[in-house]
Amino acid sequence: MSFSTLVSDLHFRDNANDGASRASRPSARSTTGSNARSYASTAATSVSVSGDISSQLHGGYSHPLARSWQAERQLTKSMLIYPLFISDQDEEEALIPSLPNQHRRGINKLVPHLEPLVRKGLRSVILFGVPMAPNVKDALGTAADDPEGPVIQSIRLLRARFPSLFIVADVCLCEYTSHGHCGILRDDGSLNNTLSVDRISDVAMAYAEAGAHCVAPSDMNDGRIRAIKLKLIEAGIAHKVVLMSYSAKFSGCMYGPFRDAAGSCPSFGDRKCYQLPPGGRGLARRAIHRDIGEGADIIMVKPASSYLDIISDAKEIGKDMPIAAYQVSGEFAMIHAAAAAGVFDIKTMAFESTEGILRAGATIVVSYFTPQFLDWLSS
Repeated sequence: MSFSTLVSDLHFRDNANDGASRASRPSARSTTGSNARSYASTAATSVSVSGDISSQLHGGYSHPLARSWQAERQLTKSMLIYPLFISDQDEEEALIPSLPNQHRRGINKLVPHLEPLVRKGLRSVILFGVPMAPNVKDALGTAADDPEGPVIQSIRLLRARFPSLFIVADVCLCEYTSHGHCGILRDDGSLNNTLSVDRISDVAMAYAEAGAHCVAPSDMNDGRIRAIKLKLIEAGIAHKVVLMSYSAKFSGCMYGPFRDAAGSCPSFGDRKCYQLPPGGRGLARRAIHRDIGEGADIIMVKPASSYLDIISDAKEIGKDMPIAAYQVSGEFAMIHAAAAAGVFDIKTMAFESTEGILRAGATIVVSYFTPQFLDWLSS
């Protein structure tokens, strides 16, 4: 029965009964209202019963707490990893113009920055070294595992000052090579995969031996997960170091602010021959299968918001594994730009975009919003 039919029927019944029973009713207005409510209730019930009662959903999320119960995964502080750019200039604290509210910091600025965040519940950081000294970059990225370099020094400092903080070290050469690519090059400018894997795995070992809880190779060279795992086993530390692979890292235009922060823009060409093409869903699935088979403990997808289907695929393929997603610098900057233009509230969108990542299947999110989430999740 439609609503208009219900109203017409009520009006007809009220008029028909008006003359016959006016004298016998103590209050015609109240009784008419009662009859209408009773009839409407009966009619609504009959409509639901005659149809599919499972279609009645609104009651299940009418209350804010009930709405939160509808989420398969809810964002918690322990899911967040906070990216840090560590300069080799000990006193530096420089704002990154293209990456809102983010800084490049020297080692002497790390502890004051992190102390309040750890008190608020920060559980994990990921470290990116940024060599700023002149002539420190070379073709082999030798500064990447320098014991006096920013990453290894930061690992040791943070382990000592924040014993409960989980430290992830990004493993790549692009910040340290003079050419800005993620490995060692052949004479023709192409990537030498064999030499690159050997070098990348050495850098990962240096970070692990310095005390990193997790090493995260982001270079996308074939076979680097197996090489790192074997070296961890040979060194007798595979049992205490997490290996998180950037398995599905796509090439594209979303990394600009990060490259400004890390000084890692290629001096020529691009990374399309080793990072995945944006349409390469099948390639991503093959890479995920490969890295799981080579010993990865965690699978990462990067970027996140434009690749929710890949996050879902990663969860399907690695159903018994944690799945990480990196909401990259371009995603973060776009949200800030749109909020500044009045398109939406930044807090609302930060949550909505992150909840989409979790809904797709991620259980770990690398996010520049982490400091704000620590406050928002506490309030």
